[in-house]
Amino acid sequence: MTKKYIYMYSYHEDEDFLCKLEMRSLFGFDTSSSILHSTIKRDPSRSPFIKARVDVLFQEASIEQLIKNVKELNTIEQTCKVMFVQHGDQKKTNKVEFQQRRSIEREVGLNLPGEVDLVNPEIIFGILKVDEGWVFGDYIKSKAVWLKHQVKPHNYSTALSTRVARAVVNIAVPDPNGLKVIDPCCGIGTVLIEALSMEIDIVGRDLNPLVIPGARGNVAYFGYTGEVVLGDMRNVTNNYDVAIIDMPYNLCSIITSKEKLEMIQSARQFSRKVVIVTVEPMDLVIEAAGFEIVDRCVARKGTFSREVLVCH
Repeated sequence: MTKKYIYMYSYHEDEDFLCKLEMRSLFGFDTSSSILHSTIKRDPSRSPFIKARVDVLFQEASIEQLIKNVKELNTIEQTCKVMFVQHGDQKKTNKVEFQQRRSIEREVGLNLPGEVDLVNPEIIFGILKVDEGWVFGDYIKSKAVWLKHQVKPHNYSTALSTRVARAVVNIAVPDPNGLKVIDPCCGIGTVLIEALSMEIDIVGRDLNPLVIPGARGNVAYFGYTGEVVLGDMRNVTNNYDVAIIDMPYNLCSIITSKEKLEMIQSARQFSRKVVIVTVEPMDLVIEAAGFEIVDRCVARKGTFSREVLVCH
């Protein structure tokens, strides 16, 4: 039987479009719901928007039938606990109140064929109330890895936030196995760090000699190992599966329309897929370079916005 997974999401309204583009990249579709059902298994810690994943063992119309299934589980060798998982889709008419949640946790826990440890369990089982009934399965909480990357020794005022950078990496590289990736305008390494933390094979490059020591220092500060070289992306000779390009835009990085076209044309030569982050319209340049924009979104923060463009 096909394994099923349920992902719990939480994000600010400004992040709606970015989150949904990440959903489409990771799972092939998006949803306005706070939970996403899929047969695709992803580490919940990859996404800045996923709070947890439940690996579905049972889904039943009633809690009574679910408890019967729990009783029939094989003996659980590790210590465990049961947790009722709240999510944003539980409307007032379908809301499970606190006392009922605790009661369900106790009843299911008492029927588990294993030793319960409420303080330091080795396994956590989650119970969810969904439109289709009741779900029981392994509960895997997301670790907000990107949060620790916010404080680094070297910073750049126009760099992406770690949260946006992590989502962009997921959009660019949903399945990293066997892929070679390049960030040819890496700046102080925000995208590099998020990619390296997900064990993605990525190299960094930048033509600004002033930012290279900072990028290398930031990567090393978090204990990651990655190549960061000085050089113009128009001189890249190796081939890559994916390129992530955060287009320069501040007062120190003014580039002409001709240079923009040359940059994207060069990316067309060394990468078959490009994800571009830009504050300016790039459609005509991208099309002139021979790429097709296959998906896109706007990433907002207050009044400031960037476009994220997925190009093949």
